[in-house]
Amino acid sequence: MKKELLMASALVGTMGVASVAEAVTATFSGNQRVGVEFDSPTGSTDTNAVIEQSSFAISLSEVTDAGTTIASSFHLSNEADGLDNDTAITLTFTDGTKLDIFNAGNAAAGHDVSIPGTAGEEGVTVTTSNNAPSGLDFFGGSSELGVEWHSAADFMTDGLTVSVSASTDSGAAGTATARLDSHWAIGATYVTDAGDTAITIGTGISAAENAKTGTALTSDEGGYHIGISAVTGDLTIAVGFGDGDDVVDKGSVGAGNASTQVDGEVVKAGVKYVTGDITLNVGVVSGSAKDSITMGTAGTTEDAYDKTSASISYAVASGVTAILGYSTVDSQDEGTADGTDGSSWYIGANMAF
Repeated sequence: MKKELLMASALVGTMGVASVAEAVTATFSGNQRVGVEFDSPTGSTDTNAVIEQSSFAISLSEVTDAGTTIASSFHLSNEADGLDNDTAITLTFTDGTKLDIFNAGNAAAGHDVSIPGTAGEEGVTVTTSNNAPSGLDFFGGSSELGVEWHSAADFMTDGLTVSVSASTDSGAAGTATARLDSHWAIGATYVTDAGDTAITIGTGISAAENAKTGTALTSDEGGYHIGISAVTGDLTIAVGFGDGDDVVDKGSVGAGNASTQVDGEVVKAGVKYVTGDITLNVGVVSGSAKDSITMGTAGTTEDAYDKTSASISYAVASGVTAILGYSTVDSQDEGTADGTDGSSWYIGANMAF
């Protein structure tokens, strides 16, 4: 026992750390979101359901003697039904640069321009085989074994920030389905003023390689997106475009299932206007894709997804917002009208802390 204590003391002294652990600084936030959704699917009867979503986020950080901030975070969500670690460790250096280590993510996705859309939780469901994209960064991905570097503000020129990420094989067993093997990505955001208007331009590009036994994929994951947002007083107008290739159902998905290759593009646009305690949102999304589950053969028939949404939010009290939202979706799967699309209403409230 004495030998073990001596060894432990020597290790602590060698590392130059305190023998008594002290607690890091912790902050928390969260929300409770409750509402009712009324769905009117195209091919079936109307339904309604109470939607309750809760989240609780913890942020941990501490500053070393050299001035480097070491941080991590996680959150619990009943919507995700589990624990989520956004990044394992984030190091923020004295020059303003940051380095995410493990679960670092994709640098292209981190520079999406925010496009206004409904603030409600109404969800119009389309058939699961419809792979038309609805997000600007639908392509590509990253593994847990990755890093992401973020520049300080005003990188090389005023208003510019840049991020770069890379990851490698997560170590998952190879199967007949595709598995993400490695990725790289770069993203940039530029902010400037044009008179009374604040303009934000965001763009990103990423590429990935997929590992798969048997017949090779038609193309690996990757693509690009670009968007622009203009804010004048209480009015925000934004538009974005994304184009690329994706692979869904990666990894071992079970007997009889196969990875689906997706060649798609999407356009998004939206407007937000704030007047006093009321916020008005309107957004449109138009995505299309050709998908194929036959490895080595490109898809030929198009999936389509077109969504229009709007919402009114009212600040009832500090941290409490009442929301009324509406969405309508028109979609096609393999060139045929999707009988599960339609329209949806949502009325509810969000309480944040």
